[in-house]
Order: sequence, then structure tokens, then C-alpha cells
Amino acid sequence: MFKISARTVLELGAELISSDIIAFYELIKNAIDARSRKGVELAFGIALRRNSYLKIRARAIQATNAVLSELQTDLENLLDPTSGNARAAFDRALASQSIEDFIANLDDGYARANTIIVADTGDGMSMGDLTRYYLTIGTPSRKHKVDSSIASGHTITPYLGEKGIGRLSAMRLGERLRVETAKSGDRTINVLDIDWRAFADLDAMIEDVKFEPEPGGPKPDTEWSGTRLTIGDLREDWTEARLERLAKYDFARLTDPFLDPKKRPRIVLSWNGTRIPIDFMDKTLLDAAHASFTGRYEIKDGRPELFVRMDATNLGYTHPRESDVVTLTEPDLEGLLSGTSGEIPSSALVSVGPFNFEGYWYNRRHFTAIDGIGNRNEVRDLQKNWSGILLFRDGFRVFPYGDEEDDWLGLDRRALGRTGYILNKNQFVGHVQITRAGNPHLLDQTNREGLRVNPEQTAFVQILGHVVKDLLWGFFKDVDRRHKRTPIELGDMKSQIEQLKSRASGAIARVRRLVPKEEQEVVDDLQHALVEFQDLTARAQKRIEEVEADGKQMIQMAGVGLMVEVVAHELARATEGALQALEALKGRDLPSEIRARLETLRSEMKSVSKRLRVLDQLSVSGRQRSEVFDLAELFDDIQEGHVAQFKRHNVVLKIKKPKSPVRVRLVKGMVIQIIENLLSNSLYWIQMRQNREPRIVPTITVTIESDPPTITFEDNGSGIAHDHIDKIFRPFWSLKEKSKRRGLGLYIAKENAEHLGGTLVISNKQDPQTQRHSEFVLELPESALAQ
Repeated sequence: MFKISARTVLELGAELISSDIIAFYELIKNAIDARSRKGVELAFGIALRRNSYLKIRARAIQATNAVLSELQTDLENLLDPTSGNARAAFDRALASQSIEDFIANLDDGYARANTIIVADTGDGMSMGDLTRYYLTIGTPSRKHKVDSSIASGHTITPYLGEKGIGRLSAMRLGERLRVETAKSGDRTINVLDIDWRAFADLDAMIEDVKFEPEPGGPKPDTEWSGTRLTIGDLREDWTEARLERLAKYDFARLTDPFLDPKKRPRIVLSWNGTRIPIDFMDKTLLDAAHASFTGRYEIKDGRPELFVRMDATNLGYTHPRESDVVTLTEPDLEGLLSGTSGEIPSSALVSVGPFNFEGYWYNRRHFTAIDGIGNRNEVRDLQKNWSGILLFRDGFRVFPYGDEEDDWLGLDRRALGRTGYILNKNQFVGHVQITRAGNPHLLDQTNREGLRVNPEQTAFVQILGHVVKDLLWGFFKDVDRRHKRTPIELGDMKSQIEQLKSRASGAIARVRRLVPKEEQEVVDDLQHALVEFQDLTARAQKRIEEVEADGKQMIQMAGVGLMVEVVAHELARATEGALQALEALKGRDLPSEIRARLETLRSEMKSVSKRLRVLDQLSVSGRQRSEVFDLAELFDDIQEGHVAQFKRHNVVLKIKKPKSPVRVRLVKGMVIQIIENLLSNSLYWIQMRQNREPRIVPTITVTIESDPPTITFEDNGSGIAHDHIDKIFRPFWSLKEKSKRRGLGLYIAKENAEHLGGTLVISNKQDPQTQRHSEFVLELPESALAQ
């Protein structure tokens, strides 16, 4: 049986609640949950700053009675003249006859004169409620009602809080708490006084600390109900300027600033009786955004769907207003988030629940004065104050998302690795809306520092990250491409390839230590393949440097880089897969199993070596000239290089050849690039469909025709949505999982086809089951036919 120490209460309150604003947030939520009719009032009564109190106390400890009058004069000068009657709490300190009495009365005065009052006009609590609920940590009453509401299918839950520990956040603010509360049917106020320091005894158990409610004075009127929390002996140094800063930034964001102010809960702040205004968002700022995105994630008939609309009005140069709409359905989202690695289960795409979002992007170099806001600097300051993409549940803030230091969508990290548009978190003003009922798995951590990490949280963050980092960024780059004619920045694949080479090299060294001496020949083959690969990448890199000034050739060489990266993945996967299998057999006398695994590895290395030889034609400048070759023979070579990969994924490759050879005079390397990119996409999306439909036989069908020379490439994978037909050839458009997402393969393939004088398109043919497109047609120029 567990026993709980008194110290645990402090851990759940003052030490677990990480900031003052979160403590206020918890107390405000409790007031809203109490159905407060007039909102919540937070009144700061500060007669003496904490820092001033600590300084004069430290002086008094070191002083003698000879300087007592000097200390008393200084104390009187330090008291805030606006604090009214609260100053009287220090009368005894000012009249003390000894240093000892001065210190004691100073301590008592500080505890009583400095208070934060949180008041509401909600349902209030009876004497029994104070005992049964308020003094019961982790009370389950609200949790039961929230769960019951969700189970009943309600879209709005009855309470914002449910853990039963939010009340402990008061101890974050001060050492003492006085609760004054009553229900409408009570005759008197019910009072509970708590000194949180009672829980600090390291040897005390929770049952040793007792606080009991008592009847207080009469209510303001017979029908009055509500609760008044008076927090004393404050822990922090409060000033009017600090409260004004909190009002401008933190309190302004406690409830969703994008909502109509009339629909937001009323929160009133005051300092020594003077009201402190809480900022509201000026919607003129949103109208002045240079670009924006809005969207929703829905669950329709048990299937997820993401809808995003993007608009660009001013990207820093003259262009018309541009808009784009993207809809991703279940197959797209599975490919994007679950991927072939299955890191996020497909079920999480549904269980994450629906949510809405919108964001506004600002290029701060292009700020101008705005009527109603002010000059350029004032506009910039206002945007900075509201910057960040905030998260709200049922209209109330989820911390810390959107704070100045928080980068929950990884925007700054991605921005550092890109040129051109820098989509960092401070350039956005936005919000995301979730609900407790609709998103039951998106729950706060106990310390309110973010959502609990689970598959739903991971899916949620990655969906929103894709919207901003990939869809919006790609939309901007596409507008650039069409209006600025800027060259495509193809990125640096070198570091990724180097990492993969390092992984393969490390795995080979460990495999060598595990393989018996008589089987070392296989490891030698593996090492030879790695050496070949390293030689290929060196020549490819040299060739890329040679053609840096030539845009067309750079696109071709980027295609080489993509395929080199794919082969690097295969090499790393094969070596690491062999290592994992051999380590599982370590110490066991199973020579037949070891030999079988090594034979599989040998087969994979032969395929990798074959692919390296095919790719090698692309990396040497002399091989980029036109040459005569047979399309069917080319496919035979490519197929041989993929044998192990097709076998591993159980893929059937059907090549339908014409009766006579189709000989063409073209740049062979460019045709190889097109085919390799189509193969890479097919293998990915076939795997995605096979994950959902295990009985499907993965099939790629290639049909070669001669008049004109045409290659039709079809697979039975997840396919392409009709809405995406015009998008898939855009640079940086990709719906693959993050580790495989480059968004350049089909763009490079189409560029190569057009450079050859041909075309690469998606046919209108749709899979009768998926209603999606999965057939590409590469038509080469008739003039390329060789006699």
C-alpha cells in the first residue's frame, strides 16, 4: 500500500506549476468551470514590493536599535501610496520599539498587506464541498463528467479542468491561501485558511497536515454565490509594470484572441484598485498579412482528410494575388505520416481527432504604415507582440505553444537549412483550435508544459508542420518560379549521403567481426560495393561542381544526386539489416541460417553493384551525349539492378516489349533518371497500399511502344488523387514520409523528358478501386528513333 508524504502536495503545486501565468491560468479555468456569471477578477493589492521587503529585512537583521528609526523611515517611503488601507498592515512595524519586533512585524505586514485576490460569481462551494472536493487532491468528480460527456458524443465537455490539482497552483503564487465561498442556498460565507508551509515538513505524512473549513460572516446578499481566493505572503516581486507586461502579452493570450472579444470569458485585472487593460488583437493586423493559410483536419465517415487554402498577396515583388487549395485524403496522409517505416500507426490519423487552424505570414522587410495601427515600427512591434502559432483547447490556451522561446513546429530549425523564404516562428501570427471532446488523446502534461507525447500528438504536430514547412513553403516557391523565374534551389544532398555511407561502413566493420572466416568473401563483396559507391559519389560531386553555372545540367545532376542517395539508403539498409540478423544469431550454432543470411546479403550486393554501374553512366560528363540504345535492353539492365529490392517487397515487374527492338538516339542517362524516379515512387506507394491491403500482389507494368517511342509505366499502389495531377511535377511537392521527402524526383523526371524533346504526363486512367491515378506516360520524340 502506497503512503504519501506531505511534501508531495508541494511537488504538485509550487514545484510542478512552472510559471506564474500557468498558475493564474489554472485558477481562471476553475472559476470558468464554476460557471461564473461575471467572469473572473484578479486584484493585485501590493503595499510593499517583495524585493524592497527582502532588502530592508536583510538590513534589519544586520542592524542595531540605533538605526531602527532610519529603517522605519525607509520602510514608510517604500510603501506604495496607491495601496490604500493595505498600508495599515505595516503600522506595527513602523511603531516597533526594537529591531526584533520590527522584523517580526515587517514579516507579518508583508504576509497580510500583499495579496492577489481571484474572485468569481460562480456556483460556489458549501462547507461539505470544501471538505469533499476542495481538500481532496485529484478528486475525480469532474473527470467522470468529462468522460461521460465524451462517451455520449457531446462536442463540448462540461469542464475545462479534470485532474483535480489545479487549485494547488495557488501555492505557486503565495505561501498562504484564504478561500471564501458560498452557494446560493448558504446563509453564511464558508472559509478555509491554508498555510502551504505546513506541507514542507520532510517527515510528515499527508494525513498529519490538517486544515478544516469554518463558517464565516454573512453573504453580501441572500442569493449570492461565488468564490474569493486571497493569496498572501507572495513568493514573487510584483510591480505594476510587470503586471502591465503580462496583460499585454500573457493574459491577452489566455483565451483565443482570434475569437470575437464579446464571446471570450471576461477577465479583469487591477493594480491597487486601478484597472489594467488586457490587450486584444487588432484584426487590421491580420488584413495586412503578406500571405496566409487556413485549414481544417476532419474525420469523415471514419477517414481522415486535410484541407488547406493558401493565399499570397505580397511576397516582396510585384505579382497578382495567388491562391492554392490542397486536399489530402487517407492514402495521402498515410504516405505522409505513417510511411513505409510505420513510425506513426495509421489508426492515429483518425484518433487524433478534428482540428482547425489559420496563420498569417509577414515579411518584416516589407512592413508599411497601416491606418489604425500606426507607422512602420508600430506595425512591426504589434506583429511581434502577437507572433507565434498558438494552441487553444475549447478556446483556452495550451502552454507553451506559441511562446517566444517555443518552436513546437520546428520552423526555426528548418529555416536554418533553407535559403530564400525564411519561415521562422516569429513571422507568423496564428492559432490552432482543438477540443477536449474531439481530441481526447491530445492531453496536457501534468505540469502544463505541452501535450503528452503519444502517436496522436506526433501526428498532430507533423500534420501542422507539413502545412507550414512544406505546403506553404512550396507554394511560395511555385509563385516565385512562375513570376520571378528564379532558378530552383535543389538543395544539398551531400550531407545525407555522407551519413548513409558512414552507417554502411560502420555496419560492414561489425559484420566482419561476426562472420566466420570461411564466409569472409561475402564481406569482401560488401566492402567492394561500398568502395564502388564512394568512387561514384566522388565523381558525381566533381561533375556537379563542373556544371554549377548550367541550370539544365544542374537539374540533371541533382537527379543523379537523388538516385545516389536512394542507393546509399539501400546500401545502409542491407548492411544494417544483415548486422541485425547476424547479431540475433550470435552465440548460436546455426551455420545454415548464417549462410542463408549471407547469401541474401550477397544477392543484395550484386543488385547494388549493378545499379552502381548503371548510375555510373550519369556521373561522367562524357556519357551525357546522345547515343543509340534499345529501350527494352535498358529496362533489362535496370530490372537486374532492382532484383533484390523487388524480391524483398514481393514486387512483380511485367515488361511488355514490342516484337521489334525500339532503338533510339538519346541521352541515355536522362532516360535512366526518369525511369529510376518512377520506380522509386512506385515502390513507395505500392508498399503503402500493401500495408492497408496485405492480399494485394504488388505489380509494376511497363509497356514499351515504338510509334512514337513511348513507355507507359503503371503500378497498383495507392495512386495519385485527381486534384494533385498538376501538383506532383512541382518542385518540392511530396507526400512521402519525412525521411524520404525530397519533392524533386518527378520534377527532375519531367524536366529531363522535356529536355529530350518528349513529355511525361499522368494519364486520365483511374484505378477502378481507388479512383486514383497510377499510370505515367513517357512519350519520346519520333525523331529520336534510330534506323
